[in-house]
Amino acid sequence: GQGFALGAVAGGALGFATGYLPRLSAAVTPLVSFLRPIPAVALVPLATAWFGIGESAKRLLIAYAVLLAVWLYVHDGVSRVPDSYLRAARSLGAPLHRRFTEVLLPAAAPALLAALRYGASVALLALVAAELGGADSGLAYRLQVDGQFLRVDRMFAGLLVLGLLGVAADLVLAAAGRRFAHWSAS
Repeated sequence: GQGFALGAVAGGALGFATGYLPRLSAAVTPLVSFLRPIPAVALVPLATAWFGIGESAKRLLIAYAVLLAVWLYVHDGVSRVPDSYLRAARSLGAPLHRRFTEVLLPAAAPALLAALRYGASVALLALVAAELGGADSGLAYRLQVDGQFLRVDRMFAGLLVLGLLGVAADLVLAAAGRRFAHWSAS
């Protein structure tokens, strides 16, 4: 949860900034485009070497994966907000913070909520990768240990828990989407 929250906040903030500010987008998008194809699983040995086996490495790997996923959706959603909406608000005298909270945020909310739903599934993937490669506890670690001893029943139980966690996260975020972006048909 902490890794997801860190990645979602950072990815959302960066996505809003790069989606709204073309010059920042021109500077940041090449770097993010370079990082996006590097999967979190490829960084497990590096994270383990730098942060050791434990929760810090897992949190950072999850945050990395979620940040990149959320950034992409939010950046795209914000950059697709019609400029006429923002120009109209500006011509009516709306200050920047009101243009953000009353125009940009509601217009991009469906993309933000889709980003969070996708980010939650990416967080679970990154969690499994982090625990398989550099952990001494956790659900995926248990799957690995049970696999070594061919405890298939326990492996299926672990997979069931992972699936249920994913469904629960998606249901919570979908409900939040219906609550906070009720005007969106998606």
